Amino acid sequence: MARLPRYFAENVPQHVILRGNNREAIFANDEDCHFFKEVLVDAAKRYGLSIHAYVLMTNHIHLLASPETAESLPKTLQSLGRRYVQYFNYRYKRTGTLWEGRYRATVVEAETYLFECMRYIELNPVRAGMVAHPKDFPWSSYRANAEEEADVLVTPHLEYRRLGANASERQIAYRILAKEPLDAEQLTAVRESTNKGWALGGGRFQEKIERLTQRRAAPLPKGRPKKSDD
Repeated sequence: MARLPRYFAENVPQHVILRGNNREAIFANDEDCHFFKEVLVDAAKRYGLSIHAYVLMTNHIHLLASPETAESLPKTLQSLGRRYVQYFNYRYKRTGTLWEGRYRATVVEAETYLFECMRYIELNPVRAGMVAHPKDFPWSSYRANAEEEADVLVTPHLEYRRLGANASERQIAYRILAKEPLDAEQLTAVRESTNKGWALGGGRFQEKIERLTQRRAAPLPKGRPKKSDD
């Protein structure tokens, strides 16, 4: 099956997944995570990618980020991949690729799915049984969005800034939001949209994305098409 072309809509957030080859580890320790973040900060700033949420898991990463141009996301990940793989291979005396093919990404309707996607990303360590609370995991954006920890990688989205008049109000409001677990339907929507390449949002949003990108943004209706009366 031919690969669908990438989505791009200016400043519309995208949920991105980048996995290790054969689901192998891409981070061995905290030093690796520190270096990865440094490289990502530099690349995102250089190519105009605003990152609103992230998590660095053992063998994959998630980002929620808004690109300024069609090249912002691919150029950022290309630069990140090149520098980090060189570092990782040298440090662990290995060769070859570190990634499982190309990254997966899809656009997200901020007004309806931004916070669901942020919670999905930041609660990954909790669902994986690594920590009991997202604030206990050091390699995600949760502490920046819900606590008072500064994080140079995080740029608040407009919808997040609308949660309160100042940083403290926004963090309190987001902590309340984050306490609500994602239900099965929300989990499925986030996972399938990213893995299958469908826009994450309502029908009007999907139609808008189809007009902008000239590609299908939602699965076709199930079942056989109706026969014509002709």
